[in-house]
Amino acid sequence: MPSSESASPGLAVNGIDEPLIEQLVRTFYARARDDALLGPVFAARIRDWEPHLQQIMAFWSNVMLKSGRYRGTPLQAHLGLPIDEAHFARWLALFEQTARELCPPPAADAFVGKAQMIAKSLAFGIASVRGDSLLPAPRP
Repeated sequence: MPSSESASPGLAVNGIDEPLIEQLVRTFYARARDDALLGPVFAARIRDWEPHLQQIMAFWSNVMLKSGRYRGTPLQAHLGLPIDEAHFARWLALFEQTARELCPPPAADAFVGKAQMIAKSLAFGIASVRGDSLLPAPRP
C-alpha cells in the first residue's frame, strides 16, 4: 500500500485522488472569490479563471499525489501580491473549512497539514524578500 508521501498519478492516497482535488480546488476558489478579504486580491489579477484553476489543481496533485504535474514557482507567483498575515490566516481558515466539508477525515487532515506548511513557507519567503521582520518587535 502506498504511503501518503509517495504515490503514482491517479492513485488515491488517504482517500485523495484527482477528482477530489478538483472538487476541493473549484469549491475553495469559488468561496475565495466571494470572500471580502481574499476576493479583491484575486479579482485584481485573474481574469480567466480556468487556466488558474488548472494550475492550482496541478499544484495540489503534485503536493498530495507526487504526480509531477506542477512546474511553477509558488513564491514567485505570490511575491507581488498585496497580502499579509491576515490574508494567510483567512486563506487557511477557508481552505480548512472547505476541506473538512468535502473530504473524508484522513484526506482533510492531509490537505490541511500541507496547506499550513505551504502557508508558513510562503509567508516566510515573502517576508524575507520584502525585508519584513519575522519576529515581533521588542517590547519596551
